[in-house]
Formats: sequence, C-alpha cells, structure tokens
Amino acid sequence: MKKIEAIIRKSKFEDVKKALYEVGIDWFSYWDITGLGKSTADQVVRGQVFHSHYIQRHMLSIVVRDQNVDKTVNAIMKAARTGEMGDGKIFVSDIEATYRIRTGESGPDALFNHEHELEEK
Repeated sequence: MKKIEAIIRKSKFEDVKKALYEVGIDWFSYWDITGLGKSTADQVVRGQVFHSHYIQRHMLSIVVRDQNVDKTVNAIMKAARTGEMGDGKIFVSDIEATYRIRTGESGPDALFNHEHELEEK
C-alpha cells in the first residue's frame, strides 16, 4: 500500500477530483495549505497585489493499493499540469498498516474502491 500526497493549485482541484473519480479513486482527504515557493515576484489579480512567495494550494492525501499507484499519480499529473511554475508536487510513500475501524479489516482489504468491489462479485 502507498500513500500519495499531492500539492496542487486550488484552481485545478475540480479537474483533479474528476480525473481521480474516472480512474476509480473515489475517496481521499484534502485541505488548504500555504507554502513558500522560490518565486518572489508580486502578482496583481483584479487590482489586488499578491505576494507569490506565499502560495495557496490544496494538499490531497490518498492511500491506495500498490497496483493503483501509477494510475492515481498519472491522473493527478495530467489534470493538475498547466506547464507553468507552481503546478505542485506529488509524494509517494509506503504505508505499513491500514485498519478499517468499522469491520476490523486490515491491510489492503481495509481500502475500498471500485476495483475491490468488482473483485468481490
């Protein structure tokens, strides 16, 4: 199992969400984050000056079975990419254990997605 954390532009969130749903990833957590970037140029948006070194983004956190890593990462990359500086980052790390509180299931069986649902039928 792997944990995929992605930092993306807020403006690309709906595109990324749709792309994840299309590849069968229908559950993930996200939250607003602020980070510091390399660029220090000020940007003017609708007459308001924004200091671009404070970057407003969304952080997504998704735990998937090993066979779903590539399709999940590829969906995020394709949907989040603008080709400009500040598109974000994706981090993939190992998960040692997962438990479903309601049923007591553990390991990959504790993760639910459409692929798992189809295997049971």
